[in-house]
Amino acid sequence: MTDAREELLKESPIKLMIKLCIPAIIGMVVIGLYSFMDGVFAGQLIGENAMGAISVAYPFTLFNNGIATLIGIGSASLLSRAIGNKNQKVIDKIMGNLIASVLLFSTIVMVLGMVFTRQLLQVSGAQGEILELGVRYLRIIYIGSIFVNFAQSANMIMRGEGLMKKAMMIMGIGAILNIVLDPILIKAFGARGIEGAAVATVISQFVQAVITLNYFLKRSKVVKINKIKMEKSLQSEIFSVGVSAMLMQVLTIIQQTLLYRMAFKYGGDSQAILMGAALKLIAFSFIPLWGMSQGLQPVVGTNYGAENYERVKKITNIFILGATFLALVFWIPIEFLPQKALGLFIPNKALVESGVSNFRIFYGVFPLYGAMIMMITFFQAIGNGKNAGKLVFLKQIILFVPAILLMPRAFGMLGVWFTSPAVDTIVTLLAFILLIKEYRKFPNGKDR
Repeated sequence: MTDAREELLKESPIKLMIKLCIPAIIGMVVIGLYSFMDGVFAGQLIGENAMGAISVAYPFTLFNNGIATLIGIGSASLLSRAIGNKNQKVIDKIMGNLIASVLLFSTIVMVLGMVFTRQLLQVSGAQGEILELGVRYLRIIYIGSIFVNFAQSANMIMRGEGLMKKAMMIMGIGAILNIVLDPILIKAFGARGIEGAAVATVISQFVQAVITLNYFLKRSKVVKINKIKMEKSLQSEIFSVGVSAMLMQVLTIIQQTLLYRMAFKYGGDSQAILMGAALKLIAFSFIPLWGMSQGLQPVVGTNYGAENYERVKKITNIFILGATFLALVFWIPIEFLPQKALGLFIPNKALVESGVSNFRIFYGVFPLYGAMIMMITFFQAIGNGKNAGKLVFLKQIILFVPAILLMPRAFGMLGVWFTSPAVDTIVTLLAFILLIKEYRKFPNGKDR
């Protein structure tokens, strides 16, 4: 623990950003490849309705992402601060608490998800073949709830410890397996090819979970699996930080469900298919930013725990600039070549052409997302779940819901596409204000 701790406390911020973020970004991109590649293979090998079904089903897979994020981010934040202040007692309890929490919450999500799959998809406005394909796909995905939640939340523990390369390698094995199995099982399942895509995902998640468990049982030097139980002494702090991270995932269900519902209402199946492709592109290009935030979390948490406040500010500012640059790397080619980007999912060229101008509006504010996710992660890392939660609620509920209900009434389908960019611009500006206020609360010297 000493070597990793000293590196987080003393290494150059730019060197740390590069060292931690490259494997973290690759690891998170790998996670995103599951749904992304399911959509690509389904669209190309089965048809555009299958891609639409997987896109409509995707928001409801975020129940699992939310559980993994709640437990994983909350535990990782607690771990990095415990490493910073050398609290071994807390470190020894983290994995046992994580496993117990994953087993409980994943079982609930799996059972309820499989029972109410059809009703969930109907909320999004899905109907006909898209609805039927979505039900068949999503029910199988829910079977893998325990595997994906354990693998992802435990992977966040590795990142909280600063082991970005290890986390990346384990995630990479699962994603590569999924990419290999997807076309094989889609073809093998024949007329039920969409089930093949889902089975490929579940098998990959199972393999990844087994490898992760083996690491913590036999190879981890710092974080061990001790007694598996819910630790009351850890729960409140894990939940206070993890809830904001979970809401970022779970409230996306409401956000994307409303986007699909409005797309079906004001533009029919064609606009819903375009919205599905657009949301997949944004989700995939957002993943590297999420990965970069995973690099920020242990550095800020450890330095905050060690009361190195000036270093916390310097590191956060550098990561915000780096994340903005990373966002531009994705924004420039996608914004200027939208036909090719949308064409990954939609083979119908006429449909793609009809959606280009709206997609450009929808994707237009993506360069702001780097700064936004870094600032939310900063608040999570220092244990300020309140500010992180405020920003998430504003982005996905308080501002978004009334806007998505009202703007299409005034502007039709254009209002559906314009809502998210408008809301996200406002939230990013508010995040900067909260960040500056938090900086001003830090003591001038080392001691708080």
